[in-house]
Amino acid sequence: MAGEIDYESGIPPYRQLAAILRARIEAGEIKGRFPSERTLSQEYGVATGTVRKAVAILRDEGYITTAHGWGSQVTAPEEREG
Repeated sequence: MAGEIDYESGIPPYRQLAAILRARIEAGEIKGRFPSERTLSQEYGVATGTVRKAVAILRDEGYITTAHGWGSQVTAPEEREG
């Protein structure tokens, strides 16, 4: 598993997960279709609510886009804002 959640840290798990996923996107480990909430929940051993908050951060930062019925896609680096 690429990165683990540290529950002893003062950083909320959803923020840690967002940082892990952001790093994986920037490294090119995750591209194209973004993994489902369920997949990420199982992979990192966190609740789906935690995954939703992390995904919301990545969406707000422009790393992913989500279309109802289509799921989420990783945004190409040249298309990201900021």
